[in-house]
Amino acid sequence: MPETTLQDTEAREVLGVDGAVFDPLVHNPKNGVTGGVWRVSAGRRSAVLKVLTRNKEATERWAASDDPRHWNYWRREAHVYESGLAQVWQPYGIRAPRLLALVERPDGDAALWLEDVPGEPATAWPLARHVEHARRLGAAQGAVRPDDHPWLTRRFLRRYIGGNTLGQELLDDDEAWRHPLVRDHFPPGLRREMVRLHHDREWFLQVLEDLPRAFCHLDMWPANLRSDGPATVALDWSFAGDGALGEDLGNYLPDSVFDLFVPAARLPEYAAAAYDAYLRGLRESGRDIDERLVRLAVCASAVKYDWLTALMLARAGEEQLDYGGGRPISAELRYRERGLTLAFLAEWAAEARASAPELGFPEPPSGRHR
Repeated sequence: MPETTLQDTEAREVLGVDGAVFDPLVHNPKNGVTGGVWRVSAGRRSAVLKVLTRNKEATERWAASDDPRHWNYWRREAHVYESGLAQVWQPYGIRAPRLLALVERPDGDAALWLEDVPGEPATAWPLARHVEHARRLGAAQGAVRPDDHPWLTRRFLRRYIGGNTLGQELLDDDEAWRHPLVRDHFPPGLRREMVRLHHDREWFLQVLEDLPRAFCHLDMWPANLRSDGPATVALDWSFAGDGALGEDLGNYLPDSVFDLFVPAARLPEYAAAAYDAYLRGLRESGRDIDERLVRLAVCASAVKYDWLTALMLARAGEEQLDYGGGRPISAELRYRERGLTLAFLAEWAAEARASAPELGFPEPPSGRHR
């Protein structure tokens, strides 16, 4: 629970009434930049409070950074909102919550008071709504190329993946691959492909960094989206910055399955429909681009999950919890769905290795000795 007097004063100024109630919302409690997230209600009025901080203890992986280009720069989300950048996609059907107030606190924290969006979370959307979101995303990223800002993320994937090292030594550990959850639920051949992806990581990152650029959200997954009638509301802009055109889609599709919002069995049809919709949006935007480069960005984005295989090996013996750690979930279900999704990403990686040289990129290291 936040510090009462300060929070109540802010709530009174934002909502205009006394007696506010603070209900914690699900978020990543490990992240050192997030002091907490609450839905704040008073009578019929409500808002969402998100506290940004650099004073919270966190592991090195999730520590807050003072480097404005770092993927976990602590104040980025406040900059995105106060600059208006969070709303640049609004003409294309994707907007951010309205900023009600930004409070600079005496302890150095920043309190974001945001519109409480009551719409349906994307975690419960039908596939057709996800596909429509992909079209809107393509139109927005094709049309909007804002000026750079010194606090936008640069080289996000390289830095993000580089900090995810848990379990990497297990990729070559026979015993880890014999754990029943891994043995029974990871498809045949997945070990070979994931080890290969790990060894090719630098090549994939360089390809992504050399592809056409876009303003990206960089944490685009269903838990960060809500519906607002026909519009989509995107939450959590703390990673926003420069990315490859198509990179956000390459994150959104597998993340829909990794956290059990879409069945893995539907991923191939879902990914195909969403990719076609994204291209349709790009064409609607009028942006002139070789669509093969967009496809390469989507497929090469598989490298973002290089770390996930190692993590699954490392945590096979642990209790499996949902996002935010609020409740246990079926280990068998998680490993089966993630195993199938990793196998799908291995196909994306193979496609990227095959298509990149045809588009002028060097062959991957693992492809030079075939």
